[in-house]
Formats: sequence, C-alpha cells, structure tokens
Amino acid sequence: MFKGTTIVCVRRNDMVAMAGDGQVTLGNQIIKAGAKKVRRLHKGTVLAGFAGSTADAMTLLERFESRVEENSGDLMRSAVSLVKEWRTDRALRRLEALMIVADSRLTLMLSGAGDILEPENNVAAIGSGSGYAQAAALAFLESGSLLPSQIARRSIEIASEICIYTDNTVTVEALGE
Repeated sequence: MFKGTTIVCVRRNDMVAMAGDGQVTLGNQIIKAGAKKVRRLHKGTVLAGFAGSTADAMTLLERFESRVEENSGDLMRSAVSLVKEWRTDRALRRLEALMIVADSRLTLMLSGAGDILEPENNVAAIGSGSGYAQAAALAFLESGSLLPSQIARRSIEIASEICIYTDNTVTVEALGE
C-alpha cells in the first residue's frame, strides 16, 4: 500500500472521470497539499493517475505518455508496452508506484508486478485511501445519477475524512461529460 495518495476512477455509460487528492507526505509529515496526481495525456483523450513514490510515479507517467504517443492513443497497447518494460528493465522494476489509466472506452490499473487489470463495477482506486474512495464511489454509482466527476470528487473527499494520508484538495479530470 502506498501512503500519501488516493486516486479513484469512475465510469458511467460513455463518461469517465478520475480524481486524486493533493497530499504528499514524507514519513509522518505533510510536505505538500496541492500536488496534481491526475493528468490528461494524448491531446486530452487519456487520463492517468498515480500513487507511490513521487519520483517513481513521474518516471512511469513520462514513459506511459511516450507509449501512448507511439501507439496513437491505443490504451491497451500502451499499457502492455509500459508494463512489459516496467517488469523487465533493471532500473524500472525497482520503482514503487501504481497507475490507473483510462480513455473513453477502457479503464486499466497497472503495476510493476506485470499486472494490467480492468476493474469490475466501473470503479478503480489505488493508494492509501483507495478502499474508502472505492466504497464511496460504488455507493454513489448505485444510488443516484451523479456525473462521474461528481462521484470521483466526493469519493476522495470522503476518503480524506477517514485516511490520514489523503487530503481534500482534489484534482478531477473527466472525459465525455
């Protein structure tokens, strides 16, 4: 489990949104409250969020962005390419981070262990507050008609009330809303 981050991705119909908190911690101290851990890639058509060591996550984000450009926005091909390199490259396999990536059709969770997982129930979450954010998002999806961006934001806010490594400074990116 990675401390200091919560990322959640919510999908409803042809809409998808990803949200992340802004807290960065070093041990038991808050270093920054406004970090942006959710980004738009490939002309705004791909969303990416990361949890883990900041330097490691930024390295992986840059590599993933290169893969997306090389594969003309094909999310699955880009994910397979990144995870393959992440698992086999001597330097990369030591990186401690997780990623969620999404486009208009697909959401994937990526890890250095070689995992490429498509989450069930239209919700994916990573980081220290992931369980709380995922539970909140699932409840919102089942009980109402909020937009994915509203669900993602509120889920991070709920997680921040429970997880000491998650704050309520939220970045949200959405596609199709």
